[in-house]
Amino acid sequence: MGCALPQQKPRPGVLDFPRVIPLFAFPEDIRKVIYTTNAIESVNMTLRKVTRNHRIFPSDEAVYKVVYLAMRNIAKKWTMPIRDWKPALNRFAVEFAERFPR
Repeated sequence: MGCALPQQKPRPGVLDFPRVIPLFAFPEDIRKVIYTTNAIESVNMTLRKVTRNHRIFPSDEAVYKVVYLAMRNIAKKWTMPIRDWKPALNRFAVEFAERFPR
């Protein structure tokens, strides 16, 4: 008789290799931009924080206003260009020429 091993939950700080391995299919220039760009995570974190701090919204319009104001504040912080963007942009143009705008 075989014995099945219990399914383990992912541990913090341990890489989920099936999700990480596809990253290595991209050239190094593109990988640098992918793993050093976390703007989306930053936006999501800020929006979660803003909505969590308000707890109760009297209407849908109130939610829209809070999110709009949060996005305005987030956009003010976007002053630095993405690091190593030029080489990545050139590589994107080579790798994905058919999808790249001209």
